Amino acid sequence: MPLFSSDPRMAAVVTAYEALRPETVPALLALYSPQARFKDPFNEVQGRAAIGCVFQHMFDTLGAPRFIVGQAVSEGDAGFLTWEFLFERAGGARMCIRGATHLHFAADGSVDLHRDYWDAAEELYAKLPVLGVVMRALQKKLAARPR
Repeated sequence: MPLFSSDPRMAAVVTAYEALRPETVPALLALYSPQARFKDPFNEVQGRAAIGCVFQHMFDTLGAPRFIVGQAVSEGDAGFLTWEFLFERAGGARMCIRGATHLHFAADGSVDLHRDYWDAAEELYAKLPVLGVVMRALQKKLAARPR
């Protein structure tokens, strides 16, 4: 059952991510502090313009990207989201990455820290045709076995 925070700051973030399209990126960026920090497994940037470049790159390189938020909770100036990121790879293969985001809100209510957590090995590399074979074999080799 989805759990959603009653915090209006979190509600605005959830709404912006679920409605994210190239034309709505400016509205999303308006929720961030001018010098907000953003980090995910592939990017570490600071400032609205740099964060906007991350999303522009996403729209330029992936087909039909979108986010579905599963849970959103907050306490004080910290927030936490779980989400699914859906997109199409070149050739039309559909992909789903599941992850979480930690947010910190500045005194003015804007996001000043955005940190995404997701397992690139499981959620991305293991699903790719050639690299996936190697990743799945490595996961099998390294997995603990019940005794």
